Amino acid sequence: MPSGQTALLSTHALGRENEGGGGFGPRRGRACGDRMIRMRIGILGTGHVGRTLASAWSRTGHDVVLGSRRPRDPALLAELDEVVAEGVRVEDPSAAAEHADVLVNATPGTASVALLDRIGAPALAGKVLLDVAVGFREDGAPSHPVVSLGEEIQRAFPDTRVVKTFSTVDRGVMVAPDSLDGPSNVFLSGEDADAKKVARGLLADLGWSEEAVLDLGGISTARGQELFADLFIAIAGATGTYGFGIRVVLPAARESGPPGV
Repeated sequence: MPSGQTALLSTHALGRENEGGGGFGPRRGRACGDRMIRMRIGILGTGHVGRTLASAWSRTGHDVVLGSRRPRDPALLAELDEVVAEGVRVEDPSAAAEHADVLVNATPGTASVALLDRIGAPALAGKVLLDVAVGFREDGAPSHPVVSLGEEIQRAFPDTRVVKTFSTVDRGVMVAPDSLDGPSNVFLSGEDADAKKVARGLLADLGWSEEAVLDLGGISTARGQELFADLFIAIAGATGTYGFGIRVVLPAARESGPPGV
């Protein structure tokens, strides 16, 4: 595989530097009637995606902990100094999971299940887990070409409420949808309706409107989200930017009946 393509794959897996303007207007926590809900969020993974989400949700008023296997490593803490300065704490993965109302998997997709195994199914039982990871093999091919990572996690931890999302956009767009020149969609895949409501709320805190979030159905639909990665890389190569979104455009006149009829 050409080195440039490998670099593109690695950048998509880990996130990229935000290439343009367009910040986001954060909501402080999440509205519930007249109350604002401050959620405890544990993010597994301290790469670009994990730290970007941690910073963004912390700014909106949530209590965020990053989970790392090296929580006391001076070099890592130096890399995370800006995020830590915003109030995000760094703990080991088990402590991050114990802290969390919502757990976010932002680890490399090839390592995700092993890390969750070390945390243990009892610690994950009942929790909402947002899976934003995409896995690649060393040759750049998808690590989950048949059964998605989201499905693998749900099968391995049946008592955990897994929702796949954010697999079709770059980390900069995740936290700044209004940086795009027009509306865009992100997707949800999962079995638990209440967990999807939690996911919608957290996406809304980052600026994603209700209309922008499309529920694809059960966790098996995570395959489509994850396998979009190849097209994502091709679009990035053709346009010279990772800062784009996709939009579902429906027919002008929709007729009743099943799709394609």
